[in-house]
Amino acid sequence: MAVDYTVIVVYLAGMLAMGWWGMRRAKSKSDFLVAGRRLGPAMYSGTMAAIVLGGASTIGGVGLGYKYGLSGAWMVFAIGLGLLALSVFFSARIARLKVYTVSEMLDLRYGGRAGVISGVVMWAYTLMLAVTSTIAYATIFDVLFDMNRTLAIIIGGSIVVAYSTLGGMWSITLTDMVQFVVKTIGVLLLLLPIAVVKAGGFSAMKAKLPTEYFDPLGIGGETIFTYVLIYTFGMLIGQDIWQRVFTARSDTTAKWGGTVAGTYCLVYALAGAVIGTAAKVLYPKLPSADSAFATIVKDQLPVGVRGLVLAAALAAVMSTSSGALIACATVANNDIWSRLRGVSSRKGDDHDEVRGNRLFILVMGVAVICTAIALNGVVEALTVAYNLLVGGLLVPILGGLLWKRGTVHGALAAVIVGGLAVIGLMATFGILANEPVYYGLLSSLAAYVIVSLATPATDAAVLAAWRERLAGRTPEPLAEPVPAPQ
Repeated sequence: MAVDYTVIVVYLAGMLAMGWWGMRRAKSKSDFLVAGRRLGPAMYSGTMAAIVLGGASTIGGVGLGYKYGLSGAWMVFAIGLGLLALSVFFSARIARLKVYTVSEMLDLRYGGRAGVISGVVMWAYTLMLAVTSTIAYATIFDVLFDMNRTLAIIIGGSIVVAYSTLGGMWSITLTDMVQFVVKTIGVLLLLLPIAVVKAGGFSAMKAKLPTEYFDPLGIGGETIFTYVLIYTFGMLIGQDIWQRVFTARSDTTAKWGGTVAGTYCLVYALAGAVIGTAAKVLYPKLPSADSAFATIVKDQLPVGVRGLVLAAALAAVMSTSSGALIACATVANNDIWSRLRGVSSRKGDDHDEVRGNRLFILVMGVAVICTAIALNGVVEALTVAYNLLVGGLLVPILGGLLWKRGTVHGALAAVIVGGLAVIGLMATFGILANEPVYYGLLSSLAAYVIVSLATPATDAAVLAAWRERLAGRTPEPLAEPVPAPQ
């Protein structure tokens, strides 16, 4: 394993070096939080694919393939569909807004007063996304070094916190581009063909496995619908995804670069399912489906290649972890802390802006590492976060983009009613049940429409300013959100 260890150590050292180099480019708030809004198509596509394809898409996607066969691709496929929908229908308008957070968009659209509540929901989602990614280090480092779980989380998490704190989005962008290349080589070009060959080819796989393993809908219609509802729609509104859209050089880059990234996700989804299916042929009785990825890598790949593929898994986890971390810190600072203090997040010189956001990444990073150490199984926690995100924020965000009659009161009602409905239904049906997100979303929609129609329409000046921003005719964010009409 010495060669494999060397590959991993060089990779980790490279991530820290990228963080140091990125620090030299992060001279303003725009540089630090959205890479100066200067990413071109190639870098934008690579980094967007990297952020959405994390440990769950790689390790979890292979695990679903092991359990369900080709239909196990649906979870990651839903993520790709969401990214395609975001890129084709919304990303150009989002990029032209020139904001930093989803809550700022809600304030601009509705005239203020929606930021703190929506910020808290978004913060909870990004925090748990970062925590689940950080916990995944324990699995990878255990395969690599037979390392203690807590130590693995501390080491992996500290590296991500270090390069994210140093250079912000510039560091994360540079590291994500490297991680995208490593994942492409490691998973698509090496592990996928080797796994199929080791399993005897597709004909042997079909002969040894039940027919349902090759049924595209074998995982079940209800499960597919739930994946689409949670992950496809989650892609449309997550702060971690929007913050990458904000890095695009132009709305054209956001649209077409995101479309390329979404298409890549669809290919990645199928690759993970095929690898998992091959693992089922090679190891039919693994104790856990999630161990399929590590097992096939450890036992079937040659020295050196094994290290690169494990680096690919590490890259997948790190890209999601760092993206969620900077999103969590951005929301905590800009949407919650600054608003509670009554201070505009846009006041102060560039140095103070960078220093303040850097401090929040460090604080949130420590909180993520400590939470990851304290939790064992976080599927339930991540489900809570996604249910709250979709149930509470999907309607007011998409409503604001698509329906001009929506009001700030309707948006607040949608967040509160949808969020409370999700929490209450999870307590009734169970955290992992489908009913909370189904009925939570419906109740949020009903509250949004009814309250919006029952309250005065949004002030014409607010809508006029909103249309100017959507058209890209306002180059910089306003000093303060436009106040709501009294």
